Amino acid sequence: MEQSRIAVIGGDGIGPEVVEAGIRVLEAANDAAERLSFTRFAWGCEYYLEHGRMMAENGLDTLAGFDATYLGAVGWPPVPHYLSLWNLLLPIRRTFDQYVNLRPARLLRGVESPLANPGNLDVTLVRENTEGEYSDSGGRMFGGTPHEVVIQESVFTRRGVERIVRYAYEEAKGRRGLLVGATKSNGISITMPFFDEVFREVGEEYPEVEASLMHADALAARLVLDPERFDVVVGSNLLGDILSEVTAAICGAIGIAPSANLNPERVHPSLFEPIHGSAPDIAGEGVANPAGAIWAGAMLLEHVGYPEAGARVLAALEETLAHGIKTQDLGGSATTEEVTDAVIERLRSPTV
Repeated sequence: MEQSRIAVIGGDGIGPEVVEAGIRVLEAANDAAERLSFTRFAWGCEYYLEHGRMMAENGLDTLAGFDATYLGAVGWPPVPHYLSLWNLLLPIRRTFDQYVNLRPARLLRGVESPLANPGNLDVTLVRENTEGEYSDSGGRMFGGTPHEVVIQESVFTRRGVERIVRYAYEEAKGRRGLLVGATKSNGISITMPFFDEVFREVGEEYPEVEASLMHADALAARLVLDPERFDVVVGSNLLGDILSEVTAAICGAIGIAPSANLNPERVHPSLFEPIHGSAPDIAGEGVANPAGAIWAGAMLLEHVGYPEAGARVLAALEETLAHGIKTQDLGGSATTEEVTDAVIERLRSPTV
């Protein structure tokens, strides 16, 4: 049996804790240990403090030889957040053209939403992942003077907008057939009207999808007030990033939410990670929530060709939470290891 080669970057803070928990679960899923091989790389802020860079000089070339990357979290004081992000995660996303950031948000059994009436909350957020507002185009002049000028430009290409919008239409087509495009064309007068135009043009190819545009601020409010009405939401890099935090929060906790950074054409490897941060305040205490990393691992299994194993992992995680085995952020008292052990025990049960 040919193995899928997975690069593992534990990263910083709770990152190594949750990603190792995820690996234990993946290895317990339908003999996944025989299907996956893991190679660990000690890259991140600690590596930066020692070597002056977030990953090895040939790091991207190294990752190119793997089928996927499994990431914990990145960020640790005293390394500035923009430095850690722009020198590890963003280069991976752009070099490997991982232009889709897919963030499912579903209210799992055993998890309480902060909303009084969340209903059947099940939203998929599709975020453009390689351009838009997260562009490194711009600069500063006359620093430290009253005349200081700071400019950062957003970069929207027809290719970039069209492919992320088309991916979202396809996603909606395979779900409930509802798609909302997040815009801000009432305030951002060039890039957002362009996004709207492409959204409508692509939509002509999908008459079976009920599509609409909504201003992102109103959309954020509506996600909180009536989340059940939403199916798939697509947004630019910045708007998608913000709205995916909203969808994760209304599903109970940031610690549950997974993320897939996809190169849909599979020319390059994709990357899977929980969306939470490195949480330096609880690092090393054994109380981090491994759910987001485990769910991201389930998405990884599906991506590399084992959808049934991925579905079993998510089912075992949900069953664990439904039985009250939860970490502190979800109102429980279980440790990272206890949650992981419980998920593995359920995976080994013939009923899951």
